[in-house]
Amino acid sequence: MKRLDEKIAVITGGAEGIGFAIARKMAIEGATVILSDIQKRKGEMMAQSLRDCGYPAVFHYCDVAKYRDVTDLINTVVKQFGRVDILVNNAAISIGGMPIYEMTLEEWDKLISVNLNSVFYGCKSVLPHMIASGGGVIISLASAQGHIGLDGWTAYAGAKGAIMSMSRQMAVEFGIHNIRVNTISPGTIDTPMNKQVIDQLGSHYADTDIKMHPIGRIGKPEEVAEAAVYLASDLAGFTTGIDLKVDGGLTCTPRFVPELFEPKAE
Repeated sequence: MKRLDEKIAVITGGAEGIGFAIARKMAIEGATVILSDIQKRKGEMMAQSLRDCGYPAVFHYCDVAKYRDVTDLINTVVKQFGRVDILVNNAAISIGGMPIYEMTLEEWDKLISVNLNSVFYGCKSVLPHMIASGGGVIISLASAQGHIGLDGWTAYAGAKGAIMSMSRQMAVEFGIHNIRVNTISPGTIDTPMNKQVIDQLGSHYADTDIKMHPIGRIGKPEEVAEAAVYLASDLAGFTTGIDLKVDGGLTCTPRFVPELFEPKAE
């Protein structure tokens, strides 16, 4: 028997990176997976790649910054499959590498809409269905940024810290309904979003990233996916209200690396 047999799992930001790794691993473990993303063509292609391997997978377009999109996603899944057993709030964007006073209001609003409001929208939409069906699991992607500081990432850290606080509160509030709520805090993971940060801040940032992780490398999306499958499975049946760090030891160390913001040679 697989760990997620007959479960219905919705993963936001599921077209690539950590989101797709979670979708793929959950599918391998027996779940029917619903990938949602704003990347329609890529999302459809990735869902097809899972179906080609014999796994039940569906793609639904969803802009998680829009409440109507999120509610439509959840309601469509419930109508099609009868319930949502697992919701993974994974979709996020990376805006940072600057002092908070240099961030524009537009950048702030966009980051909060995608990274934080989306979690509220997802939980607001799915919780009544989970209560009605007798339980469920909500996993939201937080970040090592929510635990330990790094110059230039105040807004991102604030959103991720809020996700952890909200999730702890929901774990307390909805445990009576057999709903478990947890977060995962990855360190630096080899994803398209991380590559985007390196492109923005310079190639030297990649070496700095490695130095900040005691394990001597950055992580793989599949390593985060393993944590998500565990938290979604019955093996974690007595685990709720936690933040599971998958960070290569990043949050165990002083994080300031002097060369991070040294001027680059012309």
